[in-house]
Amino acid sequence: MTLFYCPTIEAAAVLSEEESLHAVKVLRLQTGDEIAVVDGKGGYYHARITLAHPKRCAFEIVTAHSGYGKRNYRIHVAIAPTKNMDRLEWFVEKATEIGIDEITPLICRFSERKVVKDERLEKIIVSASKQSVKAYFPKLNSQCTFEEFMKAHRAQQKFIAHCYDDQKRDLKAEIKPETDVLILIGPEGDFSREELEMAIANHFVPVSLGSSRLRTETAGMVACHTVSLINA
Repeated sequence: MTLFYCPTIEAAAVLSEEESLHAVKVLRLQTGDEIAVVDGKGGYYHARITLAHPKRCAFEIVTAHSGYGKRNYRIHVAIAPTKNMDRLEWFVEKATEIGIDEITPLICRFSERKVVKDERLEKIIVSASKQSVKAYFPKLNSQCTFEEFMKAHRAQQKFIAHCYDDQKRDLKAEIKPETDVLILIGPEGDFSREELEMAIANHFVPVSLGSSRLRTETAGMVACHTVSLINA
């Protein structure tokens, strides 16, 4: 059954123009055909098309499920945007498929990219969530500086992954199942010493993601996947 996204389903059971066009023109769905719909907030619905219009495809809800796929922990990754946006987009797509709850573009001292446009990333989140049948969509926060983030963060467990030779703990050995996790991933030039010290002062635990030196987007995905595996 084809999956569609309708964030306004509580107010109106009508697909957006983009989703309507895909349903009616691309998939050639007709009145009476059954579809699955998610609202991005945990709602999963079996529905039936009542109006197969390419700009306004309406449907009626047959059955509704709230809290579909809800987990008892949250993953938040604050990651420095990569110079090549394709690599950040790859991380957002794969992390969404694996399962992530919150993403924050983190502007650090050594960041090669200082501006992130949310619109493209939001579309990737929607597409990846639908592909992996997620009823909860990750929240994409606005970009912020490292210093700003230090004033606004919160989680039960907080980690910062870095490449300095300092003593670090193994992330997979530190994660406690069923607890909210926040992980900081730095730019290709790593966090500055000052940023690392600031994070530690704010009770972030320095961690290693393994013996290999990873690219930013790979490190973000490894961190996300590690948390998911510990909670599997």
